[in-house]
Amino acid sequence: MKKSIVIFTGIALLSLFVANTFGIGFNTKNGNGIAFHQGTWSEALASAKKENKLIFLDISASWCPPCRMLKARTFPNSEVGTFFNANFINVEVDGEKGEGVGLAHKYRIMGYPSLIFVNGNGEVVAQTAGYHNPKEFVELGKKVIQR
Repeated sequence: MKKSIVIFTGIALLSLFVANTFGIGFNTKNGNGIAFHQGTWSEALASAKKENKLIFLDISASWCPPCRMLKARTFPNSEVGTFFNANFINVEVDGEKGEGVGLAHKYRIMGYPSLIFVNGNGEVVAQTAGYHNPKEFVELGKKVIQR
């Protein structure tokens, strides 16, 4: 009996760890994170010009664990949302679907997630890849706008 409880507890803890690590099964969106643009890429470029802002472009894939971590841990963070919503036009696309395929090709994406900062003309200002925790991500955004 004790052995069964230990095994069950171990499996439960391992399941929670995997789900948390890969952002599976948890809805961490609290409404205070990054607000992503809901239009086309052309519309995002026009908004960036009109508002004199850079675009933060997240090119990801649904199967990508670091992409899921960004979506579960970093993008919903209120500090990240406050900073990025005030300073950027935020766009997220799947690099393997729809308009994302063309953007992944245009920006020569080699892996996911690709985090690109572009001006209103679509020219790359800064680019990085991989997972960033909320603190690192805000620092990255600050460095980009100080250029």
